[in-house]
Amino acid sequence: MALAAGPETQKGRMVIRNIGLMLSGRLEDPILDADTVVAEGGRIVAVGREKDCDIGEVRVTIDAHGCALAPGLIDSHVHPVFGDWTPRQNQFGWIESTLHGGVTTMVSAGEVHLPGRPRDIVGLKALAITAQRTYDNFRPGGVKVLAGAPVIERGMVESDFAELAAAGVKLLGEVGLGSVKAGYEAREMVAWARKYGIQSTIHTGGPSVPGSGYIDAATVLEADADIIGHINGGHTALPLSQIRCLCEGCGRGIEIVHNGNELAGLSALRFARELGQLERVILGTDGPAGSGVQPLGILRMIAMLSSLGDTKAEVMFCCATGNTARMRDLDCGIVEIGRSADFVMMDRAQHSSGTDLLDSVEKGDLPGVGMVVIDGIVRCGRSRNTPPADRVPEILHG
Repeated sequence: MALAAGPETQKGRMVIRNIGLMLSGRLEDPILDADTVVAEGGRIVAVGREKDCDIGEVRVTIDAHGCALAPGLIDSHVHPVFGDWTPRQNQFGWIESTLHGGVTTMVSAGEVHLPGRPRDIVGLKALAITAQRTYDNFRPGGVKVLAGAPVIERGMVESDFAELAAAGVKLLGEVGLGSVKAGYEAREMVAWARKYGIQSTIHTGGPSVPGSGYIDAATVLEADADIIGHINGGHTALPLSQIRCLCEGCGRGIEIVHNGNELAGLSALRFARELGQLERVILGTDGPAGSGVQPLGILRMIAMLSSLGDTKAEVMFCCATGNTARMRDLDCGIVEIGRSADFVMMDRAQHSSGTDLLDSVEKGDLPGVGMVVIDGIVRCGRSRNTPPADRVPEILHG
């Protein structure tokens, strides 16, 4: 597959048939009674049993051979820079490699690793607009990267947020990575951002990069950002008492990341479950970071939180797909008519002790990815990064 792609969509009709397990991405109905998906023009046009779907005039047919199909995974917390290169590790191809971990969409929490990142207001706005435009036009491996997330700095005024929104910026980088660290300062800017349709994420826990600081629960609650970014720390977590306070003290998104404290992540999941608010839980990697890049980071989070967090695997897949799509206002992440045709097809890894895909994940094993589809276009076949799957899909024609 090509390492780079533009914003292409499927031509003609695609049918995926013989699906053994269909995961919806929706917590209220995580497993669908369906074995076929039909997509046209990059959108889902039918979901159900093959006998009930219109599969005529098909350009591409994929036989899933009994594999599971889920919405493409969404990484809610990444730090891209330009193209498919990260200066943090001086590594090329990290986004395309993550495609092989089933991720079809990434959400930037700030382009903070750019050497010489501008911190003046004109420069930070220019960088955000450039990143937003660049990744709108360039998709490494086909992966959708929602970028252009400025790190707010002191001196910004309401008109700056209006200008960013008018230019197409829809995200703020992690609040607390710049000079704005006090809760009262952040709250005003977060409110301005929200007024103009820009979503905010706040850094939580100890410092991660030069210029960041310690952000405690009181600051997070006062700032009132839309997403509690890496509630389990990136890397250093808050005390569990403060994490519980955050889960109980607001209704904002609870983001658990790979590059954080695992005990804190498991605790946050438990607190959300006890509150009956699993719909608030979303997953990210917080990569690239000092620990490197994690092509299988989202799958590892699903397996870890399911196996050690006493949570059904199909529920954790919802946290990595539909929950994030709803919270981030994305048109992917759920298998339903009208949504983007973004899918990952998987099966139990060969020789797993689990009896099937879900059981193997609940036992802590990673699934084997057999195919990834973005906007109705097959972007990779058998993953080069996951363990080999028992079964893999097959393109019959197209």
